[in-house]
Amino acid sequence: MNNPFSLVPGGNGASGELSPEEKSMLLQSKIVTFVQESCVFKSIAAGGMGFGLGGIFGLFMSSLDMQSMDPQIYEKKFREQFRIQLREMGTRSYSSAKSFGVLGLIFAGSECCIEAFRAKTDIYNPTIAGFFTGGVLARKAGPKAMVLGGAGFSAFSYAIEKWMMNWYD
Repeated sequence: MNNPFSLVPGGNGASGELSPEEKSMLLQSKIVTFVQESCVFKSIAAGGMGFGLGGIFGLFMSSLDMQSMDPQIYEKKFREQFRIQLREMGTRSYSSAKSFGVLGLIFAGSECCIEAFRAKTDIYNPTIAGFFTGGVLARKAGPKAMVLGGAGFSAFSYAIEKWMMNWYD
């Protein structure tokens, strides 16, 4: 059985033995690499980055959306207007952050699991993960919406992957 944390003898002088410090550093490096390549870590990292990006996006969009404000807000004192607008911006920002975080978590997790299952890295992994993610996000609207949401997200994922492949070629 192949243990990902086994130590490989290195070249420390003529004996080929590693010092205790080198063994410790090598083991730490293997553990960090093992954790960073796990699907759980990738999912949590994508969810966290999605949460942050969604928060910034929601904050920006709420600052532009003045039509949702009650027109009577302008009859209040400045301090009260400021407090109401900050609360509205925080609510919209948090809502958007949650949505982006869940999206990133589901997509990255499903793509990683699909890649591990297929044992391949190609354009079909994100396409299948996109279909799964779109379906999961549309689950409350029924089966037809799940299929349409999955197809739309899948097509979007495929297009992004094609564009990225052309960008790096």
